[in-house]
Amino acid sequence: MTDKNLRIVNSNLVGEVWPAASPAEDPVLYGQAELSPEGAFQVRSYQTFTLKYTVGRFGLDDNGSIRVVFRFFGDWGGLQVDNPVSPNFVTAVTSLGTKPSLKFEKMGGSRPWMKALTVGISGGYLSEGDTITITFGDTSEGSPGFKMQTFVESGFEFKVLVDACAVLHWVPICDQPAISIVPGVPVTWKAIISTLRRPDEMFQLGIKAEDDWGNPSNLVDTRLRLEPNIMVKNLPETVTFSKGQKSLVFEKLAVSDEGELRIKIFDARNDDLLCEAGPLIISNGSYGGYWADLHGQSGESIGITNAREYFDFARDLAFLDAISHQANDFQVNNAFWKYLNELTASYNNEGRFVTVPGYEWSGNTSVGGDRNIYFREEGRQIRRSSHALLTDQSDINTDVNDARELFAALKDEDCFAYAHVGGRYADIKYAHDPKIETAMEIHSAWGTFEWLLTDGFPLGHRSGVVCNSDGHKGRPGASYPGASMFGAYGGLTCFYAEELSRDGLFDCIKKRHHFGTTGNRLYLTVNAHFEGHGNLFDLDPNAYEEAQSTEVKLAMMGDIVQTEDKSVKLKVLAKSPTPIERIEIRNGVDVIETVRGYTKEEMGDRYRVIWSGAEYRGRGRNTNWVGQAIFKNTKIERLEKINAWNHEKLLEAKNGNCVQFDAITTGNFGGFDVWLSNSSGAEISIESNQGELNLKLDDLGVDDVVLDCGGLERKLKVVRLPDNNPHRELSREIEINLNASKDNPLWVCVTTEDGFQAWSSPIFIYK
Repeated sequence: MTDKNLRIVNSNLVGEVWPAASPAEDPVLYGQAELSPEGAFQVRSYQTFTLKYTVGRFGLDDNGSIRVVFRFFGDWGGLQVDNPVSPNFVTAVTSLGTKPSLKFEKMGGSRPWMKALTVGISGGYLSEGDTITITFGDTSEGSPGFKMQTFVESGFEFKVLVDACAVLHWVPICDQPAISIVPGVPVTWKAIISTLRRPDEMFQLGIKAEDDWGNPSNLVDTRLRLEPNIMVKNLPETVTFSKGQKSLVFEKLAVSDEGELRIKIFDARNDDLLCEAGPLIISNGSYGGYWADLHGQSGESIGITNAREYFDFARDLAFLDAISHQANDFQVNNAFWKYLNELTASYNNEGRFVTVPGYEWSGNTSVGGDRNIYFREEGRQIRRSSHALLTDQSDINTDVNDARELFAALKDEDCFAYAHVGGRYADIKYAHDPKIETAMEIHSAWGTFEWLLTDGFPLGHRSGVVCNSDGHKGRPGASYPGASMFGAYGGLTCFYAEELSRDGLFDCIKKRHHFGTTGNRLYLTVNAHFEGHGNLFDLDPNAYEEAQSTEVKLAMMGDIVQTEDKSVKLKVLAKSPTPIERIEIRNGVDVIETVRGYTKEEMGDRYRVIWSGAEYRGRGRNTNWVGQAIFKNTKIERLEKINAWNHEKLLEAKNGNCVQFDAITTGNFGGFDVWLSNSSGAEISIESNQGELNLKLDDLGVDDVVLDCGGLERKLKVVRLPDNNPHRELSREIEINLNASKDNPLWVCVTTEDGFQAWSSPIFIYK
């Protein structure tokens, strides 16, 4: 293997920070700050920092203050001034010996610097050269220190602002203090390849070891042995993973013959199996399968890290095929928009890594809600929802203030759009253009939102399914929620395209030939077979008068087909890296059949408890689940968590027969599996703040027992499973009678045992 086929990603690769935030005044006037210690600090470690602010020439007037502000999505928690033995205790003193007032507010500053510690001076003033010394994580009375966030950041700022004249106007100083936050020790190995390629079509293999919070670790030092089940061109047998590296990327790999590829990764020193990549299906067909995360943002807007680091992570640490950067429009000035276009142009490498220029139109829900906008080429006009956080108002006439105006402004552009749910959610009843808005993002780090798609069925919308991260933590394509407000792992979309290029992706998206997942990479096909024939349209005939049709016997996910057949035969095939728990086959909102790989006779002493749903559709959708599940007349032999992304939340077995939990859901689901010593005659009693469920385990069959807890699909569910489920592949062929009076959106939802899901874009069939 040649060196050009292997990219080694090192821990010290830091992109440029752009644009640098510059203060409005001379630093001599507003003072300066020094932070001690400086350097790099491990995620989730406890530290103590001293920030010394020296007053500038203006002085600091009586009732003046300084503020130290932090990014909103940092999950280190809030500072506190009341409990000296708890984490994040903060104190302050002046060089005159006085103690300033301290007030911390999670929403005290301006976006994105919302977390604010205000240090106030009263009963006197400070002169030039006087100092205020703030101790973050003061351990003098027993506090363990200042708790670091869960994710890596090359420039974690303690951003200092000064209200020198006591007028409630805070000016940023020059040379803001900052530290680096670095990964922890490796805990979980990941090996990732794509899902579908044709013989001799190139793909790549990425290998990394993540710490406990999902950060690729640079603390690995071992030699690996790679064992494919079929021959792979340019893949070495062994390779060294050295300390300081964050990943290994093997490029220009290929398989000559049709088949199914899985690659096992062993520690060459002791032959321990670390992980497995695959399945990658090698098939002589029209399409390859390309994985993308087309929705996330960096620290120039509301996220962290910078835009160059964002693209580097997507390519080299998430091992994606395609990416887009989607900053909130009201934070994108013209210089940054120009810079983002330069970045997408420079990173775009067709056949290997495709970038798509775009932005997030961030209108409030009352005027249509969030949309993601994507252009085929750079240099297009950005049409903002507002200039809310932009000082330059010179191009405000280019704004479009509601989603209807947005679609009208984009009608002649070579672009497409997704509707999504973030802080705001898209209202597809208020505005929808089927020529531009081709898909609904039904999963992201914000949660799961099937309703965004299904709301469109009675409206006649024919939208595809996509999932993305909407990541804010600098990890597009591998977006862990951490310990803050996010409750879900970020999603991915697999595009079935003729080639890995912008043209290939745009053609795929127009045809809706794609499916979305909650972050895993499985292989999924859904095909409709016609006994007579179907008329397959190249465009949606409801939207395009020029739509043309072709007679077909077969349709794939996303297709729009008219037929005179009374029924169709639907064929579903899923191949997964992990065992499959079920596949739901749906016509619209109705589940036609649930497919499992096991029968009632194969079920054992394993039981699954699931909580899911949300409060409502808006910002405050998080549902808290606090309670316990007691298993009577039996003992818990083993417990495995499901989608318990925040390791500091309570979910553990107690007293041999009880599981206590404190969790959140945001439309997605979480829970646990238990293996019992003997479930015959046993009972389960679930007590929670959302409802209670009691039942005899002997009464559980193949079907779930579900408690409706109100809200937005809030549910408690108990499921019985086999002790061991080996089925990583499921297929089903089913005859579906067609409704003659409306669209038949035929689609599937796949759920794997480790808590991931996948949804196909519907095949829209009408008579």
